[in-house]
Amino acid sequence: MHLLENFVYWILQSKFRKALIIILTLVALVLSILMIPSNLVKVRMLPGKSANTFSIYVDTPTGSSKEQTKAVTQCVVDILKNEKEITDIETFLGEGIPLDYAGLVKGAGMKNSENVAEIAVNLTDKHEREEKSFLMVSRLRPIIKKKCEPVVKGTVIKLIEQPAGPPTLASIVVEVTGDDLKKIRELSFDVAKILSQTPKVVDVDIMADDIFKKYTLIPNKDKIARSGLSVDQVNKIIYLAFEGMAIAHKNSANEDGQINIFLSLDDSTKRFENKSLQALKSKLSSMNLMNKKGMLVPLTEVVDIKEVPSNPMIMHKDLNRMINVIAETDNESQVYPLLKARDKMIEYFKKKGYKVEKEPGMSTYMFDLHLTDPKTGKKYLLRWDGEMKVTLDTFRDLGGAFIGALVLIFLLLVVYYKSYALSGIVLAGSFLSIIGVIVGHWVADLVTKETFFLTATSLIGFIALMGISSRNSLLLIDFAKSLMEAKGMEKKRAIAVASATRAKPIALTAIAIILGSALLASDPIFGGLGVALISGTVAAVFVSLIFVPVLMDNAKAMDIDDENPIHHDPKNISITR
Repeated sequence: MHLLENFVYWILQSKFRKALIIILTLVALVLSILMIPSNLVKVRMLPGKSANTFSIYVDTPTGSSKEQTKAVTQCVVDILKNEKEITDIETFLGEGIPLDYAGLVKGAGMKNSENVAEIAVNLTDKHEREEKSFLMVSRLRPIIKKKCEPVVKGTVIKLIEQPAGPPTLASIVVEVTGDDLKKIRELSFDVAKILSQTPKVVDVDIMADDIFKKYTLIPNKDKIARSGLSVDQVNKIIYLAFEGMAIAHKNSANEDGQINIFLSLDDSTKRFENKSLQALKSKLSSMNLMNKKGMLVPLTEVVDIKEVPSNPMIMHKDLNRMINVIAETDNESQVYPLLKARDKMIEYFKKKGYKVEKEPGMSTYMFDLHLTDPKTGKKYLLRWDGEMKVTLDTFRDLGGAFIGALVLIFLLLVVYYKSYALSGIVLAGSFLSIIGVIVGHWVADLVTKETFFLTATSLIGFIALMGISSRNSLLLIDFAKSLMEAKGMEKKRAIAVASATRAKPIALTAIAIILGSALLASDPIFGGLGVALISGTVAAVFVSLIFVPVLMDNAKAMDIDDENPIHHDPKNISITR
């Protein structure tokens, strides 16, 4: 420890060396923080989770038949069968998977149409599998989409992972809000197009029904009356032919519980050759009704066929019409693609003549865009939501918790030391552990196969380091002051002796924290917490033993009161290390 004492004392003897230490520390702080905007260290809510299952959502165009949906689903299943790590596959046609963690907020339980399907994929245990589930999803996604989406034009296939944190509708959600339904549909298509062209953004989908042409059968009352039929006859035969209906009961009419006898045409009879008007007329002409005179009347003679557009579902939020555009990110944080896509949207909509305004201030919705159509004066809103918003809210809340911790520590230290300078030194030493936290994540990213993100658990670890770093500085300050007051030691020497003497307990504490946190570093979710504690502790040791002594030497609060000097013979000073 004599080497450390002499080294610290050597630094304190020169103003240049002290200034150099301060400058180097500040430069290290600035460079480490710049690693975040430069993408050397990427920020994300939580990293990918290696699970034992994932889901695949198949959405064929609105109005597609169950056979078309089944064809796309079978294409996906054929690809999955070749994967050795997949133990079993379960397909749900026309409905969603029984509610799982991912489907709680994705509306899986409400799916009930022929154009949707979900596939549940179960894998071997994650502890026995080399490839993580989110890496498998990333590898399979382009293969499945390339081969299976063209089976039915307009199909969207989404691979859904089990979320590591709170479930959201999607990683990126853009709420397109406005009063003009036609216009917000156009805007949603523009948004989806820009997102699909953004790198690392996948599974882009518009949560709105496609508008397609359909045929409405309208009973012609005049023709029905002249043919000797009734409107009820016509309605029943149409319903019976395409939907089926109960025609009798097994039990008597007096029974409480009735068992219906249901009559329906078989599937082959119901199916049309194609979706043309001619195919519909051909199908209806094969259906005849018997009038009161016993004559057969073709169904086409008494119904009018009218081509009309479909009625899409209209979604509302806060009493405003809205269409969601959703997307996932491929092993990437949501923030970076969002910023790229947002800049493209601002440029794109300005070229189309819209007046584009950003959300003022640093609010929760600071990335939102307000569009104004100069021709009509109508306003539209592009609001960002999903896991991206959860990420921003979490980091905002953790940042607030960090600032609150700083303020409370500072107030306690002011009460204890009766000095703002010494309290500031302790806080400065505590805050500088962020250098180690960020650099540690950069190193972890270099040595791992997948991207190692700075996550919410990393910030929790940084906040926890505040108490440890503060303790190191407190040890040095109290011990140095006691040497000066009780032993009459000169300030620079007292600081150097305090650094050398307290280096051993500081180092032992750091080693205990590092060894205890090593178990967390390999965890997929709490790895950020472990790395933050390990690298932050290492940085805190160097800051406490080198940087804090420099600040202590410059602090007037460390000086002894000259009115009551204490004189000691330096030869009689003894210090136990």
